[in-house]
Amino acid sequence: MSNDEIYDVIIIGGGPAGLTAGIYAKRAALKTVLIERGVFGGQVAITKGVENYPGFIEIGGFELCEKFLDHAKAYDLEILQREVVATEPGVEYHSVRLDDGTVLQAHAVILAAGGTAKKLNTPGELENFGKGVSYCATCDGFFFRGKTVAVVGGGDTALEDALYLAKITEKVYLIHRRDAFRGSRILQQRVFAEPRIELILDTVVTRINADAAGVCGISLQNRQTGAEREVAIEGVFIFVGFAPNNQLVPAGIKINTAGYVITDEKCETSIAGVFAVGDLRQKYANQIVLAAADGCTAALAAAHYVETRKGAAK
Repeated sequence: MSNDEIYDVIIIGGGPAGLTAGIYAKRAALKTVLIERGVFGGQVAITKGVENYPGFIEIGGFELCEKFLDHAKAYDLEILQREVVATEPGVEYHSVRLDDGTVLQAHAVILAAGGTAKKLNTPGELENFGKGVSYCATCDGFFFRGKTVAVVGGGDTALEDALYLAKITEKVYLIHRRDAFRGSRILQQRVFAEPRIELILDTVVTRINADAAGVCGISLQNRQTGAEREVAIEGVFIFVGFAPNNQLVPAGIKINTAGYVITDEKCETSIAGVFAVGDLRQKYANQIVLAAADGCTAALAAAHYVETRKGAAK
């Protein structure tokens, strides 16, 4: 393979982090290709409304993703809609293997595969996503001002978002399948002291019910007694975990116990020239603006890495 067939940077993933990396890589005049197997935008594309991305008081998630994509295309970013099956680090170049057998090589690889909110896998959940079912209180809580909602989960995220929703809704049912929460003690104390939050413990959601307007209630079952009940709500926020899409992370790259890739401040992993960004990377919070910032950082760092390697080869 001749040098003119080798990319400077390969970006895997077309969410906000990957697309931003593409924009900055092209601005750095790097030979770049972005590979996305599905819908551009990742989790953002299936979000009904976004109100916390700077510059947009309110914008649809899919519309925001289109703007990211259009911006990247304005720089003539090469895009492949294929599935990546393996990322293989090398000494001279890193390789990316596609589902059709094609192997691409580059000096640097940016992993931007994102993550996925864990599902309850209960009837009515997927059918009503965006119609009252949400996995992000800060994204969608505004739409439920003054209404009654449920939060499902028992960790820090569930407790934090129940407290957040209690500030803007009429009532929050906090449902957990165990008899005690896993979240931090201070958050538990705040939840117990919040009059708008009603706890329903030892209970699982067996069905999410909806009418023509969207979610209208949930069916519950107590795990100890088997007793069933119906609760009328207009929205249900599910926080039973978030899983990074780390299947393409090569062996040898450090990840934490939750599966997130550990990087330095440049978003570079423990393998030189391999970067991880967005919801795949270990960091304090997962937000669109932070994913975009990661993409920028990784692309700038990748540009420096590529220039250094090319300079050393002369």
